[in-house]
Amino acid sequence: QVQLVESGGGWVQPGGSLRLSCAASGFTFSRYALSWYRQAPGKERELVAVVTGSSRNYADSVKGRFTISRDNAKNTVYLQMNSLKPEDTAVYYCYASIPYWGQGTQVTVSL
Repeated sequence: QVQLVESGGGWVQPGGSLRLSCAASGFTFSRYALSWYRQAPGKERELVAVVTGSSRNYADSVKGRFTISRDNAKNTVYLQMNSLKPEDTAVYYCYASIPYWGQGTQVTVSL
């Protein structure tokens, strides 16, 4: 069956970096757009970044700080997050345009 398993979340100080990974299985990975969303407490889930076969797009709030990439040989999508800010604190979800959601991984940015 389809699975999306996120990893790499955790706690980091402001200005730090984290790399999230999302390992996919159960579908033809290369055929679908892959995205990262996030949801902070009390807020709606929002799109962070999306990667297709030929393009990448980002939310304005993360442009220049986050990079999304995919490795079709490993069926994995990544989100490199640099210069993290407290407002980046959220649960980050991997999404495949099947559609299917991962379970999420917590990212906390604080002193």
